[in-house]
Amino acid sequence: MAKAVKTNVLRYLDAHKIPYETREYAVDDDNFDGKLVAGKTGLDPAMIYKTLVLTGEGSKPLVCVIPVEQELDLKAVARAAGHKSVAMLHQKDLLPLTGYQRGGCSPIGMKKLFPTYIDESARSLERISVSAGVRGCQVILAVDALMSSVNARFAALCR
Repeated sequence: MAKAVKTNVLRYLDAHKIPYETREYAVDDDNFDGKLVAGKTGLDPAMIYKTLVLTGEGSKPLVCVIPVEQELDLKAVARAAGHKSVAMLHQKDLLPLTGYQRGGCSPIGMKKLFPTYIDESARSLERISVSAGVRGCQVILAVDALMSSVNARFAALCR
């Protein structure tokens, strides 16, 4: 397992003896497009997922992990979470709430464990790639390991 970058994500995985690998890539500060990650890492775009943080009723945070090539369906997320509505978390609130910056947010190793939903498309995957907690590094691990690491549930989250 390559461990050039050490993040909270990798520390968590190491501490829990969860196998993983990492892929580092050059970061473009003007472009946060997750699709570019596939080209820069050589990973199949279908296995690369992005982490989005939202707020539900009462401003309760929740986390969604969806394919980089898909768009989030807010109504579907609200249904999955049992809320009347949800909204994207304001960018300025991301770092204080999660400990992660935009473009480097991971479902693993946030300051607190929030309700987490992974798009049902991940059911068909053996391994999944998510941010390793910093822009320029992806972590690849078994889908079931990700699920158990964050107590996630599968849900239909995309349009």
